[in-house]
Amino acid sequence: MSGIQRRSSRKDNPPFPTRQMTILALCRICEPIAFMSIFPYVYYMTKDFGIAKNDSEIAAYAGMLLSAFAFAEFSSGVAWGRLSDRIGRKPVLLTGLAGTALSMLIFGFAPSFPAALLARALGGLLNGNIGVLQTIVAETVTAKEHQPRAYTIMPFVWCLGSIVGSILGGALARPVLEYPYLFAERTIWERFPYLLPNLLCTVIASFGVAIGILFLEETHAEKRLRDDPGLAAGKWILNKFTLCANLKASRSETIAGLDEALPLLGDEQPPGYRTPKGSPDLHSTPLPKPQKALDLNAWHITPKSKPTATKVFGKLVVLNIVGYSILAYHTMTFDAMLPTLLSTPAPKSPEWNLPFKFISGYGLNPKEIGVVMLIQASYSMFATMVALGLFRLIALSYPVLYFSTPYFVLLPRPIRLIGVYALIFWKCTFATLAYPSNAILLTDSAPSPLVLGVINGVAASAASLSRALAPTASGLLFSAGLGLGYSGLTWWCSAVIAVGGAIVSLSLSDKEVEWTSMRRAT
Repeated sequence: MSGIQRRSSRKDNPPFPTRQMTILALCRICEPIAFMSIFPYVYYMTKDFGIAKNDSEIAAYAGMLLSAFAFAEFSSGVAWGRLSDRIGRKPVLLTGLAGTALSMLIFGFAPSFPAALLARALGGLLNGNIGVLQTIVAETVTAKEHQPRAYTIMPFVWCLGSIVGSILGGALARPVLEYPYLFAERTIWERFPYLLPNLLCTVIASFGVAIGILFLEETHAEKRLRDDPGLAAGKWILNKFTLCANLKASRSETIAGLDEALPLLGDEQPPGYRTPKGSPDLHSTPLPKPQKALDLNAWHITPKSKPTATKVFGKLVVLNIVGYSILAYHTMTFDAMLPTLLSTPAPKSPEWNLPFKFISGYGLNPKEIGVVMLIQASYSMFATMVALGLFRLIALSYPVLYFSTPYFVLLPRPIRLIGVYALIFWKCTFATLAYPSNAILLTDSAPSPLVLGVINGVAASAASLSRALAPTASGLLFSAGLGLGYSGLTWWCSAVIAVGGAIVSLSLSDKEVEWTSMRRAT
């Protein structure tokens, strides 16, 4: 009996929405390409602006550049989440992609540090896609057994985009210096040495906007039934290509059939084959256009009223948001400070007083840093294939990672980079498991599907605030640590914050609320 029930439940469950997740992934990949492309060269770009009085201050200003996007994203995240509940997910997502394209173009042409800071802030202000993406995934994937697969796709796409972004940023920055045989001096490429990677990122983001307009479907429970001219245009384009392909296939099959049939026919053919007049006329009756499809697998059930704020942000939701924020803070600290640590040159006459007082760095150039970031993103993409369910164990392991990070610079020079790669594998394994797990917990803790946009918007804003504070705070701590003789100061502070995240993780629960059961029962 149980076997029959299991088989029937499998039939009732909707299939995995491969097509929509693919379109969403194509839109999503544009952002990590743009976001990660600046990491390999941000230290040198800040240095070229000449705003830092000495090398120890470069990390603080570079952290501000990285923070500007996230801080602006935090300030607008809730508004974008509410707007997505009002006008739909698709317009908000496409606006974010367009904002990314515009900000990257301005950033590439930035002649000074304030202009670059403004460009980064503009991109964050126009981008509310973190929360909206989580909401779209939650509304697209209706079966619980599909959740782990769905929530690992976006981190996988992020890692894939990070690979491309790291390559673009590391290889295309300062082209006149790196490729003098292709890019001449006294041209636009010398005046704006970081324009080339940003220009390419702008083109990629614009491509994502076009894909989204033509092929991305609306997922909002109430807005999904309205007419979408962009989607209609996309279907028309696909139909034209499909029709051409079918005509070619049909012609080739007809010719092949005639080639086979003609040798079988004699010189005298039956009268009915000599002229079409002998055959009855056949008329095809066009089928009526179908009305809007009723989605029997749709889980949205429109209640009479939305839950109140106290019910929306219950204890479980708040704990998940806090855990997400702490996770975002210390992982962003690692992402922001690793390129800075790799860029910082080692002092000529170091004064060490172990175990805590020491100053050192790797002194790598943008191209070498790009290779390191490439390996980081590549391994992250591989690590997303590992199973979920280890969130608490990961949270408890992060403090050890951060506390030990600064000591790897003390390794002998031939094996220093091996130590960096070991750190990267360690961190990426944790991050690619932690973020999807947290996303599933947050979705399952929502009291109603109609408030997913608000909840994910608040969560995205909280995470953006953490990501905004992390590079600036860690950059200031890194600069202060260099002045005091403690290279590990910012890493040890991050370890303390990670301990707080581990404590929060112990209070989390994967208990589902009522609407998640209802959505799968319908």
